[in-house]
Amino acid sequence: MTTDTMRALVATGYGDPEQLTIAELAIPRPGPGQILVKIAASTINPTDMRVVTGGYRELVDLQFPYTLGNEFAGTVTEAGPDVTRFRVDDEIFGMALPRQLRLAADLVRPSLSTGALADYAVFEADTPALGHRPAALGVEQAASLPIAGGTTLAIMDAAKIRPGESVLVIGATGAVGLTLIPNLATAGAEITATARTTEAAELLRSLGAHHTVGYDCYPTGVDVVLNLALFADGLPTAARSLRPGGRLISIVFPPPEPRHLERDDVKLAFVMQMGDETNGAWAVAEAATAGRLSTPIARRYSLDDGVEAAIDYARRHPLGKIVVTV
Repeated sequence: MTTDTMRALVATGYGDPEQLTIAELAIPRPGPGQILVKIAASTINPTDMRVVTGGYRELVDLQFPYTLGNEFAGTVTEAGPDVTRFRVDDEIFGMALPRQLRLAADLVRPSLSTGALADYAVFEADTPALGHRPAALGVEQAASLPIAGGTTLAIMDAAKIRPGESVLVIGATGAVGLTLIPNLATAGAEITATARTTEAAELLRSLGAHHTVGYDCYPTGVDVVLNLALFADGLPTAARSLRPGGRLISIVFPPPEPRHLERDDVKLAFVMQMGDETNGAWAVAEAATAGRLSTPIARRYSLDDGVEAAIDYARRHPLGKIVVTV
């Protein structure tokens, strides 16, 4: 690696995580409205794996090499023309989709990057999905929170849980679920959460879940179903858990349609956290420093071990975030 190059976790074609590699790439340069950030920590997320295995190929056909990474914490090292929000040496954090996923980004103020699982990445500066990192928020915690924490804020805003309501959380052992459960408990919900193992069930109960179930024995008559994991073909079974007039909120892309529920007496909503003013970096930092948001970290890897980190995430399904330090 020279002074003009960097390491990055890349896909050189569609395939399993075992086919990823640590590559040497040119350090990207910021243009107008952009910043260059020295990455301190990033994470592995479901989108990373689904994109490189071809799960969204019908929406976007990747150009390779493709650098992974959506969440980050790091230090601004260069600011392009017209940047006023950030300066060199600012400690920042946030979330940004790799540029090739522009179709899924906010249309007005898209948060895009060259890929955060690298020594350096270029980001668009004018987006609420990025923000200054409070000193009380360590880099690993900051890198772990933007997606799970922001999605939790967005779900709580959409669900409007009332004390005593029964809530079924499907996909509860992912990072979003583990961040969401304590917030549902604080709201006074009666929480049933899915868990595949005894270890997962114990963790969910420690976070505030009242009951745990498998994916083949959902309860019935619940007020709210929060779908964090199922695609459209799994929604009829989930919807059967709802009482008449109940509501199902999904975060799984692509957005479900009412016909997917096979019921017309319940309400459907789709939440896609874009990192706006209500659930972006500032909102997440405020909630985290106030003790209202926390995402468990399962394991840590260095960037040099980034391929192993991706395999760990995809194959062993850790209970919490996998953080990659740079």
